[in-house]
Amino acid sequence: MTTILIASHNAGKIADFKALFQSYDIKVESLMDYPELPDVEETGTTFAENALLKARTIAKEAGRITLADDSGLVVPSLNGEPGIYSARYAGVHGDDAANNAKLLERMAGMTGADRRAFFVSVIAVYDPATGDDLVAEGKVRGLILDEAQGEGGFGYDPLFYYPELKQSFGELTLDEKNKVSHRQEALKVLMNQFPDWMKGRKQS
Repeated sequence: MTTILIASHNAGKIADFKALFQSYDIKVESLMDYPELPDVEETGTTFAENALLKARTIAKEAGRITLADDSGLVVPSLNGEPGIYSARYAGVHGDDAANNAKLLERMAGMTGADRRAFFVSVIAVYDPATGDDLVAEGKVRGLILDEAQGEGGFGYDPLFYYPELKQSFGELTLDEKNKVSHRQEALKVLMNQFPDWMKGRKQS
């Protein structure tokens, strides 16, 4: 069985990936299993740059195939905010309540199409033994609600209304969200390429 190290301490994200990888017979570990590994500062200017930076840094430290994703919420009417700063939009990394409050404040008075938004996830996998990497992207589109709905998920999920299911991501079960999420879409793209990538990697 292939083992992939997920370069994240985010319990919600780790749970998502473990659920998504179950059907691929891939064992998932995370930084929660390796407390000695460092956090990686996200200095990239795009989701892809940050995902690759995290995957390469952790893979070289751990000596194993590592997957990292950089994901976030993009609101076109806010010129793409919060974008790559989604997790630290209000200033403190991972403060979901503060991030959501800032987003609602920034969007006060906006209606209709101005409330359109999309989640984006870029997944990068890096093999330190060969120096090969693989990158995939997924998106899911919806609307930003005037107030939170649901207590599930994490991040901006309670504010993100998914029209096809007529619920926020915060109201969906994990299984329901994983069928339609940006991370699932990115993973589909990744897994379409992953078997050939595993076979075709350069010899170390």
